[in-house]
Amino acid sequence: MGGVSEGSGDDGGTIRRRGCACSKNDFLPEESFKSWGNYVNAIKETPKRFKNRVLTRSMDNTELHEMKARSEHEMKKTLNWWDLMWFGIGAVIGAGIFVLTGLEARDDAGPAVVLSYVVSGVSAMLSVFCYTEFAVEIPVAGGSFAYLRVEMGDFVAFIAAGNILLEYVIGGAAVARSWTSYFATLCNHQPDDFRIIAHSLPEDYGHLDPIAVGVASIIAVLAVLSTKGSSRFNYIASIFHIAVILFIIIAGLTKADTKNYRDFTPYGTRGIFKASAVLFFAYVGFDAVSTMAEETKNPARDIPIGLVGSMVITTVCYCLLAITLTLMQPYKQINEDAPFSVAFEAVGWNWAKYIVAAGALKGMTTVLLVGAVGQARYLTHIARTHMMPPWLAHVNSRTGTPINATIVMMSATGIIAFFTKLGILSNLLSIATLFIFMMVAVALLVRRYYVSGETTVANRNKLIGCVVLILGSSIATAAYWGLSEKGWIGYVITVPIWFSGTAGLCIFVPQARNPKLWGVPLVPWLPSVSIFINIFLLGSIDGASFGRFAVWTVVLLVYYFLFGLHASYDTAMEFKEATKDGNGWKKIEEGAVSSQSATTGVNNGNHGTN
Repeated sequence: MGGVSEGSGDDGGTIRRRGCACSKNDFLPEESFKSWGNYVNAIKETPKRFKNRVLTRSMDNTELHEMKARSEHEMKKTLNWWDLMWFGIGAVIGAGIFVLTGLEARDDAGPAVVLSYVVSGVSAMLSVFCYTEFAVEIPVAGGSFAYLRVEMGDFVAFIAAGNILLEYVIGGAAVARSWTSYFATLCNHQPDDFRIIAHSLPEDYGHLDPIAVGVASIIAVLAVLSTKGSSRFNYIASIFHIAVILFIIIAGLTKADTKNYRDFTPYGTRGIFKASAVLFFAYVGFDAVSTMAEETKNPARDIPIGLVGSMVITTVCYCLLAITLTLMQPYKQINEDAPFSVAFEAVGWNWAKYIVAAGALKGMTTVLLVGAVGQARYLTHIARTHMMPPWLAHVNSRTGTPINATIVMMSATGIIAFFTKLGILSNLLSIATLFIFMMVAVALLVRRYYVSGETTVANRNKLIGCVVLILGSSIATAAYWGLSEKGWIGYVITVPIWFSGTAGLCIFVPQARNPKLWGVPLVPWLPSVSIFINIFLLGSIDGASFGRFAVWTVVLLVYYFLFGLHASYDTAMEFKEATKDGNGWKKIEEGAVSSQSATTGVNNGNHGTN
């Protein structure tokens, strides 16, 4: 479904509703793409249009009503906090713990991998708080894309959106390949026994995985049938999964050997943080829960309980599993493909490896399912803005799910899973995820300290200065960590600058907005610490992964300037034509309080919203 729905303007004006058939108008319906002449003129106007999109921000109310109307049918509100908590557990506990724990313990952290999980868990929890305030205030399917569009504008939101999509595709591909590894263990085979080795391709891309493609296809079918049905399947499977985790911990600790902890930190502090950056992959998925806010019955109550509750349970499970694994086997003997199964085999419990493998398969299946549900909703909301083809925004009237977006995203996941090895996927995924979480924390600071039409120029400039100090000092700390093996002088400079920037924001800039329903505690300190940790962990990721990340960013920019920019600009102009009653589209997008919204109380208590 492509267009804006009828009657979406405040004046009762209409914008034509486009159909759902697969025609050109469903993919490029905007005026700029009606003819080659129009497109050439649009390209010539790129600087003007780019300036317009950079300087405009959406409003809470626009995301909540106007954007949702572009999907033709609404998603069904069927979820409560219980569903969200199990979605969170199902989204997170998968390949990260069952595969990467062994890899990072053996190569980077040793038994201290448990500390790596603590660092990653703290960072993830801080991000959960930031996400939760947004999800409660703006309960739409767009997740962090919608939050950034409201607070930081279209262009920043699009760059984040591209990384969100990358995160989900790569995350799903990594889990699908890990599914094959544990399935092989269950069948008493090596993972490559079920893969096709293509010697003509590079080593990192030549282990072709048809089973991963098959699993992704089945998950896509489940995801499009029903969100509530997916939820029921998820928490039944997750309960079984938790039972297997408890078995691993209890049974594994009976075979614990404390001699394996004599050399607790063989790779030093640097190894702990290096592993932590990669293991952040293990916490990826909770942001998918925020995309389900549109389908939640009571977002103000259900989202905080669901998100925070699932993250606490997940972090505790991860730490206990990491301790168990490194006590069962010397870290140098841990298997990188199926560490827990092989660990039980090593201590003489061959039968236990089948329970572990079955539990891992269950966990990875739910991770794939929740990822499929979440990524489709991200893509749906991005398409509602026309930054992606509006055909992807269609919500099926019968199932209440975004079928087109689900199929496209899972197809991409299957293709990547078919070719690419896990090591490449996990590092690249961590970069995309840490970048997005950092941006959401910045957006939260903007939301609390800046409201259009109310914040003074002086306070706005103070806010910008403090945020620049926080970001600059965090980047400098991460760079110094990455480049200096043993130095410490740099931290004496960069950390106090970060502290000064945060303290300055706390002392000298008044908060312009208070959350209406649920708010992050300890602002600005909590989001500032989140920014610092996320950027610091980025400094522990290898250079080759940043090279791949840069290539993806270039691809995003090319697409944006050739298509996304002009499509979203035309859509804004179309909305302007439909609202000629004095409430101009710029006022709506920039967040000025319109006379009508003031009288209707749409934004009551939200200071005009951004």
